[in-house]
Amino acid sequence: MPHIISLELESIYIPVTATDTLHLMRFSQNGQGPPVLLVHGSLENGRIFYSKSGRGLAPYLAQQGYDVFVADLRGRGKSKPAISGQSDFGLTHTLQEDFPAFINKIKELKGDVPQFWGAHSWGGVLMLAYLARPEVPVHVQSMAFFASKRRISIRSLKRFLMVDVMWRCVAPAAVAVTGALPAKKLKMGSDNETRLTHRQTNAWVVQKPWLHWHDKFDYAAALQQLRLPPTLYLAGADDDVLGHPTDVEKLLLETGCRSSALRILSKANGHLHDYNHIDILTHHDAVKDHFPMVVNWFKKSGTVQPSPAGKGPELNNR
Repeated sequence: MPHIISLELESIYIPVTATDTLHLMRFSQNGQGPPVLLVHGSLENGRIFYSKSGRGLAPYLAQQGYDVFVADLRGRGKSKPAISGQSDFGLTHTLQEDFPAFINKIKELKGDVPQFWGAHSWGGVLMLAYLARPEVPVHVQSMAFFASKRRISIRSLKRFLMVDVMWRCVAPAAVAVTGALPAKKLKMGSDNETRLTHRQTNAWVVQKPWLHWHDKFDYAAALQQLRLPPTLYLAGADDDVLGHPTDVEKLLLETGCRSSALRILSKANGHLHDYNHIDILTHHDAVKDHFPMVVNWFKKSGTVQPSPAGKGPELNNR
């Protein structure tokens, strides 16, 4: 029976406006180890990274010696207040206010040391957009993205139903009635979304150029000029719409990052399962299947390492 290290859990609340407070869930061994920031995707909250039973990527990384901070973006999860029809913030606020607040809080607690970043789905797009145009400086040592894509290029009946019908027809109609996207009630996700966030997200998903909504800043062009942190892109072979391997690879190529790698999690590539968009993070076998690849990636590309360090299989791109 493997030895389970006891972890400390802490909810950290960060005022970001006069009315809005952000939430960070911290997993650590006595507050020690290099910091890891994890950001969820659209229609989600930070619980994608941890469960009530103590499973998930966040506790796993903390067990390996990292100091893990899981973000609830504004209005999601334990951030306050919850999204309603009166919520008027969008992705502009996420990038200009929320990300700086999270980064500054981690710096306050850990010092200005290199951070490791991880994300699920749309969270990876937000992280890249922030690095293209940072509001406050941050040294990101390495990144790992699970099922992150910006555009959905694949065509299928399931894609038509999920994207063309639900996202582009039903969702705007619901927003028009309620003032926000009631994703939980519509069974589209685990958390709701604001009117502006839905509109701005949809613009980036639909439009081929990756441009700012107002001043037309070109995120892809900016990223291609940067020396981005080494980034591991993980895609599930059974993720047939929201994080299809083809679209995950398109995001990798769009950044122009030469120090990136793509791994498709499939039985054909030696993994235990063909993972989908959600169980790529929530499957009980992930902890022994592909979570160790993230630790190895961080160890391989990072200069600041946890002690003691976790041990896992070497990355093998097939």
